[in-house]
Amino acid sequence: MQKWEYSTVPLLVHATKQILDTWGEDGWELVSVVPGPNPEQLVAYLKRPKA
Repeated sequence: MQKWEYSTVPLLVHATKQILDTWGEDGWELVSVVPGPNPEQLVAYLKRPKA
């Protein structure tokens, strides 16, 4: 059975693509993006297969 590890990452609206590209290069897959604590921030939920 596949096991996963998860991470939550704050996203700044003006740098969302750059942040997600960086995490993606490390093998993380975006699961969801939800509003953060203020209008300029989002929170990304990511997962990747556990080694």
